[in-house]
Amino acid sequence: MSRADQSRRARDPLGLARALPFGLLPALVGAMALLAALALAGASAAAGFAEGWRSAASDTATVILPRGADVPDAVAQLGQLPGIAAAQAADPAALARLLRPWLGDDGGIALPSLVDLRLSGADVPDLAARVGAAVPGAVLEPHGPWAGQIANLAQAVRVVALAVLMLVAVVAAAVVAVGAGAGLAARRDAVLLLHEWGARDGEIAGRFARRLAFLAGVGATAGVIVALPPLLFVGQLVPGTQGGMLPLPWVSLAMVPLLAAALGWAVAQAVLRRWLRRRP
Repeated sequence: MSRADQSRRARDPLGLARALPFGLLPALVGAMALLAALALAGASAAAGFAEGWRSAASDTATVILPRGADVPDAVAQLGQLPGIAAAQAADPAALARLLRPWLGDDGGIALPSLVDLRLSGADVPDLAARVGAAVPGAVLEPHGPWAGQIANLAQAVRVVALAVLMLVAVVAAAVVAVGAGAGLAARRDAVLLLHEWGARDGEIAGRFARRLAFLAGVGATAGVIVALPPLLFVGQLVPGTQGGMLPLPWVSLAMVPLLAAALGWAVAQAVLRRWLRRRP
């Protein structure tokens, strides 16, 4: 036996590098990590959008003017009301562009005149009454209820993302458990021999656990790296709150490989120690 073979045998007396090679287990864990990264990004995006909408809509409202109303005069009247910090007439062309996907280019539909309001701590029911008194026939549409619905939707998305993460963790644990069982079956005789020579259960389980933790960590790292390009691409398409792109949960994404390695280590320890306690 060459010196290199002796050194390799000393580092890996159970031959786990051959029994648990790079292959299906890291690939499956990598797929689970990719799904986890997408779920984390989705949850983070939903929370960011909800917070952005909530902060932007909490102090804004829209007034729908009656047909034939004098828009400049209405803007002046509304701007003088208590609880309104600023009033500005909405651009009719911008409104037409916004409604074009639903109404088309037909110019026969008369669009209402709108006034955008920036509020300053006003009570919405009282403000609605004051708006109606200042501009008869005008209707106040606060944006707060819409922000609440968006917040509820974001919370539902976060719950679904959490459920996906839990499912991913369960599947990854099952994959590692199957891998540990396969490695144990392949090296059963060597494990029993080492145990007869006095090797402790913790030492034997630790060797399997370190190998499986390494494979799980490598696979999860690859999965997160594969998930980054589509996440960055989508982040550039959907403007976020910083830098003109959707912010990603970098800390959470960096934790995925570490958590995968820890999960692999814990599951391998549980499987090996249970088998060693019940060994034939």
